Amino acid sequence: MCSREGVNLQQGMNYGLGGQHSVILMSVRPNAPYRDIILDDGTTLIYEGHDVPRTRPSIDPKATDQPERTSAGTLTQNGKFHHAAQSAKSGSRPPHLVRVYEKIRSGIWTDNGLFELVDSWQEHDGRRTVFKFKLSAIEDDVAGRTSRTLHEPADRRRLIPTSVKLAVWKRDAGKCVKCGATDELHFDHVIPYSRGGTSLSASNIQLLCARHNISKGDKIE
Repeated sequence: MCSREGVNLQQGMNYGLGGQHSVILMSVRPNAPYRDIILDDGTTLIYEGHDVPRTRPSIDPKATDQPERTSAGTLTQNGKFHHAAQSAKSGSRPPHLVRVYEKIRSGIWTDNGLFELVDSWQEHDGRRTVFKFKLSAIEDDVAGRTSRTLHEPADRRRLIPTSVKLAVWKRDAGKCVKCGATDELHFDHVIPYSRGGTSLSASNIQLLCARHNISKGDKIE
């Protein structure tokens, strides 16, 4: 994850980190610090904004409104993502691209691919006001299409549910099923999703290293 982005990721929201795209880190685990939700069979992510930093012992971040601006008046990460989302929603510019990484267990992160940031809002969670961001999953190659217009829909892809990823990781022992490599691993569809394969069953998902995943492409083996 860090080597791919070329930086040591220290925070969950990273606007403009990748040049043409941003990066967010998410989790839907029961003990996750934020309430991130995956909807629509894995094509939509509702991502919760981030809390005010704990700068003083008297500050409880979970009881304080999530900030749009710093005390100096500059935009926080919440503010930067919010302004980009509202620009896309109004049609004044195309949706901002965001690469999403998901923590599925301690020390294990997976690449959920590219999303478009399409909407944002603020809501009260019972204790304070939080930001919510709506992101829609797209195929990675859509990012390179220069002819796409503001209102042309992007191709959608279905995310592999966290429960399926965990089952596959355990079954394949955290190794590439082809060569046993333990780094640069990908969750690969045995029958590609584009050819009717499901993302909802561990039987159609396997772990492949980057080399074997690239060589397989969308072939059925």
